Amino acid sequence: MNSTLGLNRPVRNFTLNNYKNPKFTHDKHSRLQLPCRFIEISKLKCFGDVNSRTGASFQQLVQDGLGEPGRILSRRIRVSSNDAQFGSLPNKGEAESSSFAEFITSERVKVVAMLALALALCNADRVVMSVAIVPLSLAHGWSRSFGGIVQSSFLWGYLISPIAGGTLVDYYGGKAVMACGVALWSLATFLTPWAAENSLLALLFARAMLGVAEGVALPCMNNMIARWFPSTERARAVAMAMAGFQLGNAIGLTLSPILMSQGGIFGPFVIFGLCGFLWVLVWLSATSSTPARSPQISKYELEYIMNERQKSHALESKPKTTMVPPFRRLLSKMPTWSLIVANAMHSWGFFVILSWMPIYFNSVHHVDLRQAAWFSAVPWCMMALTGYIAGLWSDTLIRTGTSITLTRKIMQSIGFIGPAIALIGLTAAKTPSIASAWLSLAVGLKAFSHCGFLVNLQEIAPHYSGVLHGLSNTAGTFAAIVGTVGAGFFVELVGSFQGFLLLTSLLYFLAALFYNKFSTGERVNFDESDS
Repeated sequence: MNSTLGLNRPVRNFTLNNYKNPKFTHDKHSRLQLPCRFIEISKLKCFGDVNSRTGASFQQLVQDGLGEPGRILSRRIRVSSNDAQFGSLPNKGEAESSSFAEFITSERVKVVAMLALALALCNADRVVMSVAIVPLSLAHGWSRSFGGIVQSSFLWGYLISPIAGGTLVDYYGGKAVMACGVALWSLATFLTPWAAENSLLALLFARAMLGVAEGVALPCMNNMIARWFPSTERARAVAMAMAGFQLGNAIGLTLSPILMSQGGIFGPFVIFGLCGFLWVLVWLSATSSTPARSPQISKYELEYIMNERQKSHALESKPKTTMVPPFRRLLSKMPTWSLIVANAMHSWGFFVILSWMPIYFNSVHHVDLRQAAWFSAVPWCMMALTGYIAGLWSDTLIRTGTSITLTRKIMQSIGFIGPAIALIGLTAAKTPSIASAWLSLAVGLKAFSHCGFLVNLQEIAPHYSGVLHGLSNTAGTFAAIVGTVGAGFFVELVGSFQGFLLLTSLLYFLAALFYNKFSTGERVNFDESDS
């Protein structure tokens, strides 16, 4: 509610010379000392927040004292509790970082919460088929190999969309492309029951379309976080969004059997599809593509974001990229390849663990498949928790003076070397409980990668982060297919899961060395190719 405060002060003119007067000095508390006819900035806080137009002009005049003679016409100043620009003027220290209370209640956290929900739906829609494939195979007489083809049809679409999706994200922005992506994959999920009942080709097409649509999710997430969060908060924001991504596995795996028991085999597909349509409506009506376009954002938060982004080369400082990105120049730089290798290794480990660990617990430790699913689900919850801890630590390191390059290398080293050591421990585990503990440690430490290569995409090329994410995601999808299929062949040839886990551990070590050798946290000049 707005209120009006009358300040009965005579109108006075002040020129630039007045500001140079010795009486206009700062005390030890850095508070501007003004004559009695002025109002101390700190005292205005007790009245609430000053109207943005008046506050902005007053703040500019008092703090900058630029050029032309100025006049403060202050017979009457409006004070608004809805405006956070002037009453919440940050001190020098406050401009550097926001408090936890401000962060958690801010508009940018609302944006990342919506992104986390979208990524949760993304993974839930993806894994529901792994639950439904058993009753579908029984109903239609599918062999296990054909059931694998049905499940892999998702990856066919996911393989082709990240690069094109990333290019669209760079050109149109994350908000519009994310809305289209969620709408399309929700439609594909919703129509899956109809497709399964009518045609195998229709079912395969629906699952492939799900993969095409979901290929834009992570590039969109990266784009929106780069626009909404300063560099000192991006690791935290990515961790929050990726926590939704990981919890989507648990949501899909635990809710699907319940929904099937209540609504039949296709119950989860219908419910998750409708949830996606609802998400799109909220996303379009309640979020904005950039902070400057948001009608809900407070003046203080907008000023904080813009000031921080001016220090780190804001996205809006350059016009939109062309529709055709410079692929040759992007691929001519070794930091690009460090991201590609990191994403490929991350996806290899992710999909191998997601696809094979229930079977590993069943065949190696002779655990019932339903219990094996629970043993395999615990690590994903651990990953969501450790991911946020990694984000907080990463942002703290940067805020306290550690270089971005060193911070990303520390996070990525933990994210690869940690799982490599844990997988070696997993091969030596003698009981299911110990094996689950090693697996939880491996997956939990993997989350540190989100504060390594995944944030690094925004830093080396903010204008091409979408297409870079697409390139690295395509490499990751190839690695996921090779790792998932290769694990089966490897176990058949060697007769042991332990051998494949040791191979994965070795690849983790090699990928960590490559990333530490060639990665950087600085902007890379993609306008010129290496000679």
